[in-house]
Order: sequence, then structure tokens, then C-alpha cells
Amino acid sequence: MGHRDEIMDGIMAFWKSRVIMTGCDIDVFTQIDRKSAGAKEISQELELDEFALERLLESLAALGFLEKKDGVFSLTELGALLSSLRSDSILPMVLHFSEVWNLWDHLTDVVKAGRRPKSPEHTEDRKSLDSFIGAMDVIGRDLSVEIVRSLNISGFSRLLDIGCASGTYSVAFLRENPGLNAVLFDLEPVVEIARKRLAAEDLLDRATLVAGDFYKDELPPGCDLALLSAIIHQNSPSQNLDLFRKIHRALLPGGTLIVRDHIMDEARAAPLMGALFALNMLLATPGGDTYTFNELKDTLEQSGFTSIRLINQGEKMDGLIAAQKP
Repeated sequence: MGHRDEIMDGIMAFWKSRVIMTGCDIDVFTQIDRKSAGAKEISQELELDEFALERLLESLAALGFLEKKDGVFSLTELGALLSSLRSDSILPMVLHFSEVWNLWDHLTDVVKAGRRPKSPEHTEDRKSLDSFIGAMDVIGRDLSVEIVRSLNISGFSRLLDIGCASGTYSVAFLRENPGLNAVLFDLEPVVEIARKRLAAEDLLDRATLVAGDFYKDELPPGCDLALLSAIIHQNSPSQNLDLFRKIHRALLPGGTLIVRDHIMDEARAAPLMGALFALNMLLATPGGDTYTFNELKDTLEQSGFTSIRLINQGEKMDGLIAAQKP
């Protein structure tokens, strides 16, 4: 492949991603999972234009998500991962990225003008919230176990999971460490999602769920281990300083904070996903960014933490930093 072809493949990649996201937006994979059918029947069930839908389904078949035989569409293994009926579905993640798509359409204007959203307030509707929390669960299912197994936390007794989302990381910590209990902290609607998840995992007896807003409220005290997972990128440096100070106040003396996020190299050109995610935060937040280890080390030290060390610096938001409260 020549350089020109490589460039054009990258530029035209959005055609493929838009086809997949549109298939998820109209929930065609779930419909076909219920019953393989032709375009006419599917269009009637979903109240869509038959001709346009058939062209979309044919493109999804060309991409390997569907199979078309004698005019009937059925799911492939790839397509099954986008059906809401499957326990291993990644549909919430795709629906989240379908919303992100609208943000990225403004990248040129933002780079020209430097505009960011005016308010950091949480304005998501319930559908957007569910998609986002579901997306975080998709990302974390396997990664949470991988990360927890890489950490030696045998001496800790009580975890504070700050911005717990659906509880994916708390579940992994509790499963891998039978002597550990957890306090999960997030906004009230999110805490209820986490409560259902922990109940399904039969872990509610080892967990305390606390509703609150870490931008406004103090954090629950009395824990010797804190997890701040995929939070710092949505914050400005000053917001991270405020949050680190709250964590420092909440932790018991000798307690440890674990930060998980993209950790950039000093040139900020790697990892690739971290560089792209910085643009995503430019578009989606008033002050969010991705940070280097030294930037975070300075902020943590200002917050009172010591013994700050980089545990891992990976490609998939698996960067890990540990810091201790004296």
C-alpha cells in the first residue's frame, strides 16, 4: 500500500464507523437477533424506509456484521456483539461513540476558536447517562481484572471507589481480594446503577454506596485505599488539585491513592489514544485534558501526597500512578 492509499484509507474510515453506529442507533442488530428477516420486514418492524435500510444492511453485510442469504439478513459473530440481547454486548459503547461523533464534527471550529462548553454541570439525559455508564462497563470488564491483578493490595481493608460508575472496578477489587470491603461514591442515579450491579454479583454485603458530587461534596472518610479511575481527564489541573486534596483528607494516614488514566509521555505524542483523548476532552469538557506523569506528580505533591510512583504507562487508558498519604 502506498502512502496516498494509506492516507485515504484513514480519511475514509469514518464511512465504516458511521455505518456501524447507525446500525446501532436504530437497534437493527437486536431486531435481527430476535428474528432473521428481509429488509422489508425489518423496515416495517423498525418503521424505517425499506430502500435506505436495505442499503445499510448490505453495507453491514459487506463489513462482516451481517450475512445476507436469499434476501434474508442474519447476524454474524461480530454482529451478535452489537445486540442488546447478548450478555457480552458492546452496544452501549457504540451508542456512546455515536453521541461523541456529534462533538467531533466541531473539532475544526474548536481548534480555530478555542471554544469549550461553558458549564461543567452534568446535563446528560437518562439515555445518555445509561449509554455512558454502559460504555464504561464495556471498557472495564476485562481491563479492571487485569489491573487489579497487577496490584498488590493484600494489606488494605477498605476501598473508596470515587466516581464508581456501574461498579465494575469495585467488583473486580472485591472479587480478587476477599478480605476487602468497598465504599462506592458517585452521583445518585449512578449509585443506583452500581447497586443493581453489586446485587447481581452478590457483593452488596461488602459494599457501602454513597451518593454525592465530588466537585461539591467531601468524600466518605475512613478508607485506607482510594481508586480514581478514568476521572482526571475530565478535569482541569485546578479541579484535579481540589479533588486530590479531598481524597487526601478522606484517606486514613498511610493510605494509598491509585489513579488510572492515560498517562502521557513528556512529549505528549504517546500513547496515541491519549493524544486523541485530549482532543476528545477539548471538545467535551470545559477544562479536561490528558496529563504527563510529572504534571500529575506535581499536583499530587501540592495535595500532600508523597511516595508518588508510576506503576504502568500503557496504550489503553491503563496508566497507573500510586501515591501515599503520610
